[in-house]
Amino acid sequence: MDTQTPIRNEARVLDRQQANLQDRFGRKIDYLRVSVTDKCDLRCSYCMPKGFRGFEEPENWLTFAEIERVVAAFGRLGVRRVRLTGGEPLLRRDLPRLVGALASHLELEDISLSTNATQLEKHAQALFDAGVRRINVSLDSLDRACVQKITGSDNLEQVMRGLRLAKEIGMRPIKLNMVVMRGVNDHEVSRMTAFCMREGFILRFIEAMPMGSTGQASAYCDLGPIREQLVREFDLIPVAKELGGGPARYWQARNGEGTIGFISPISQHFCASCNRVRLAVDGTLYMCLGQEAAFPLRPYLRQGVTDQALEQLLLQAIELKPERHEFNSKPHQVVRFMSQTGG
Repeated sequence: MDTQTPIRNEARVLDRQQANLQDRFGRKIDYLRVSVTDKCDLRCSYCMPKGFRGFEEPENWLTFAEIERVVAAFGRLGVRRVRLTGGEPLLRRDLPRLVGALASHLELEDISLSTNATQLEKHAQALFDAGVRRINVSLDSLDRACVQKITGSDNLEQVMRGLRLAKEIGMRPIKLNMVVMRGVNDHEVSRMTAFCMREGFILRFIEAMPMGSTGQASAYCDLGPIREQLVREFDLIPVAKELGGGPARYWQARNGEGTIGFISPISQHFCASCNRVRLAVDGTLYMCLGQEAAFPLRPYLRQGVTDQALEQLLLQAIELKPERHEFNSKPHQVVRFMSQTGG
């Protein structure tokens, strides 16, 4: 038995090198975002309306076994990165167990997590032990009152404790995501930059996207002028390398002590290099945040689809991926909230 194991592993590595999942526009799809719940303990103004109760019924959530099947099939086709998202993924019970199961698949090179960090202090060690090495944390302000205004909750201290623990146990890199909104938190960009440089976090500024009524009502802020301001203020230079496979364009302090990213889906879209699709908690595969192209996988999974047939379904789904979003030309087109899609 032991003498056969390296041979099987070598074969899997060869298959992994050969797999190359492409859409009809020639883009390599190697990144899957998996929503493990659409529920969240916050009500961020750009994401989910106050009092929202239209969550998916738990019986319609994909089970961990179903998620693992989909991820494994994507892995065989060429996906190398998986990010667990929500809603707030740390609200899903036993999440480290899913991480451990996914980490056993040799095809995957990276398992990461997006979180609002309100629950991070309780779960960081178990997630790290299971295989999560890097996290993205949503933090739109360093001002307690502003955080409460945006999120509907006084949670800044909880988030800070979670960040400190994640840093202590060795999670690297830790990225902070700040959705910049005009007249709400845009005055804090310098303060947030200085904080992240001091703490060793990677900061990404994000333009609010018009998803659902909440996103469409957000005070959009063009990141172009903000980037110019910070380049001058912190002596930033462009960084050519990618950091995690996402859409951010990065800049770095000339002395190498800080990295800042800008995600500009509205003012400077990145559709030509889009490498990802999203699996919602109900098993719907979304090909684009700014389009309604989707493929329901749950019915096939519940009917006992074979692994080979599942791979063929994923190939069919990828064919639906549009060339680009239509946030600019059709800003009211996407009625689903971000939390329903998966961050």
